[in-house]
Order: sequence, then structure tokens, then C-alpha cells
Amino acid sequence: MTNRAPLSILDLSPFGEGSTPGQGLRDSIELAVAAERLGYRRYWLAEHHLNPGVAGAAPHVLLAAIAAATDRIRIGTAATIIGNYAALQVVEAAGVVAALHPGRFDLGIGRSGSSGAAATPPPSAAEARVVDGLLLPPARPFAFDSARFAAQARLLRRTAGDADRFEQDVLDILALIDGSYVAPEGVPIHATPAEGQDIQVWLHGSTAGISAELAGRLGLPFGANFHVAGSFVLDAVQAYRRAFRPGALAEPRVIVSADVLVADTAAEAERIGRGYAEWVHSIRAGQGAVPYPRPEDALAEPFEPELLEVVGDRLDTRFAGDPDVVAERLETLQRVTGADELLVTTITHDPADRVRSFELLAEAWGLPQDAERPLAAARS
Repeated sequence: MTNRAPLSILDLSPFGEGSTPGQGLRDSIELAVAAERLGYRRYWLAEHHLNPGVAGAAPHVLLAAIAAATDRIRIGTAATIIGNYAALQVVEAAGVVAALHPGRFDLGIGRSGSSGAAATPPPSAAEARVVDGLLLPPARPFAFDSARFAAQARLLRRTAGDADRFEQDVLDILALIDGSYVAPEGVPIHATPAEGQDIQVWLHGSTAGISAELAGRLGLPFGANFHVAGSFVLDAVQAYRRAFRPGALAEPRVIVSADVLVADTAAEAERIGRGYAEWVHSIRAGQGAVPYPRPEDALAEPFEPELLEVVGDRLDTRFAGDPDVVAERLETLQRVTGADELLVTTITHDPADRVRSFELLAEAWGLPQDAERPLAAARS
């Protein structure tokens, strides 16, 4: 058996049909409290805008509430989409939470997409591959609604070419945190209250692109995206490790994401997981994630086979089943990618099913539940 890596949680603050955004946010706070009790290492929030069924639009604000409701678990973003902000805004938002809750903040940074055009996968990702038991699905080309993408970019005050400033934005963030930033005008800038705070910066990426390479070159930890872009996860991890030079870290550190759903039985996991295809399709069709469908509705109205092709990669790489099956698949993911940690995310209609999934996984994985660890022990 693989020496099992620590587990952490990625949360989008979703909510189901019949629920509300406010309830989705309250569910996130309750889940973070449970995650700490269950022994998960980190609780990270994603950033998603203009999604009808996702309340996680302002992760830095929600993190303040989560930090206040918990004591030890590390909190952070996966990822703050840097093109939506100025570097100083990101640092100040993180700094406020980090100053109030020292030694717990992880600032995950993701590179912005530059357009709403269709994403065409390279020829190498056109066919499914199995590597040492891990399925790497074929990449699925899909297009965002260009009008909606343009409206969102305008509302977020995105500018042409902001994705090309990624490296400079990251360098500015690091300098503002450590107190070494000097403005182009030659003026030293000190970002209170962020300067000098114990904020761990991560870079996140889906491919062997600039995020992986820059994380390695700067000696930062890297988050590889298997649950959304499983086709490219090995390439991304390899690119990071090739580029790695000691910096903030002496050695590479990788966390790999996975979409999981655990229930007491495989049949129960299959039942409560119904609706996932519709939910993913709503994202890829350009409307944004819808409120997660009720299982009984999904059972009554099976997903159309011709639309299944659009979401097949996500369905094939979702680790769903009883605790032993899911733990085995996570072991395979850890072994093949060499992950130092695993980042798991779960979407269900009923938030109680989500909590139960994380409870069962924690038990099956052997997490130190109710661990009364001193804060220093949680900082790794």
C-alpha cells in the first residue's frame, strides 16, 4: 500500500435545486468545521463568477468567516484568478485574514484565461491513455459563450493581455508579502497588514504551461488540476519538477486535485451522484454551473447520450463509490503523479451527503480525526 499523502478539501460553495446562495455559503463554513475535526490538512476555496449554482464568487471574504469558525486547519484559495485583481488587492485581502489568523493562510494563484474561444486539445491528448492504472481521458474541446465571457470580463475590469502579466503579478505579490517591493517610480511600498505575514504562496495550473514552469523556477509549491483537466496532469507535474529550483521550498511540493464521491455503498454513491453530468454540462455549455439537480429528477430524466460526449472525461475521472474503492483510486492517483498531497472536491445536491462523503473518506484513508495538533504542526 502507498504511504498515503495528506488530504485537503477544495470547495466551490455549491448549492442544490431549491436551496439558496446564502445556504451554500453557510454549508461551506459548516463543512470547514467538519474538515478540521476529520483531520483534513487544508480547506481551500475556488473562485467562480456568475454561476447560477455556485456561491463562491468572493473567496477572500468567505475565508474570513471560515477562519473565525475553525482553529487549526490551513485555509486558502485554489485559486485566486490573478487577472481579476491588482496584485496589491490580492495581497491586502490575504493579509487581513492572515493577520487575524496567523500561520494558516495559503494564497493559491491561477493564471487568467485570455478569451472565450473554443479550447482545442493538442493531438497528444486526443486519445485516452492508462498509465499504471490511472486513466488519462481524452481532452474534450468546448467553447464558452463568447457574449457571456465578454460581459464577465468587462464587469471584472479585465484588460487585454492581462494573462501575459502573470509572472510579474506573482513576483509583485511575493515582494509585497516579504517587504522588498519597490515601485517603478523608485518608491518602496509596504503593504500593511500583509507584509511579513506567514502566507504560503502556491501556483496552480492545468497544463505544462507557464504556471507549472514558473512555480518550479521560483521554488514554490504547485497545484496540478486532475479533476478538470485530467488529460494533462502528468505533463503539468513533470514540467514543474523539471523547472524546480530551490526557493521558498528546498524541494518540489505538488498537490493534485480529484473529484470524489463516497457513500456507504456503490449503489448509494451512484444514486446521489446523479445530476453530475447535467451540472458539468452547464459549465461547458457556457451558462455557468447550475444549482445541482435533485437525484430523483436526474433518475427520472436520464442525460441524453449525445450530450454525454461533452462531459465524458469528467465522468470517467470522478472517483465515486464505496470508501474502499475511492481510497484505492486515490492511491493510484497519488502513486502515478507522485503527489505529496491530494486535494479532493465533492459536489452533491444535499449538503449532508457531501459531509458524509468526507467523513467516510477520512475514515477509509486513516486521517487523524479530532487531532488536537498544535498550530505549528499544521504549518507544513
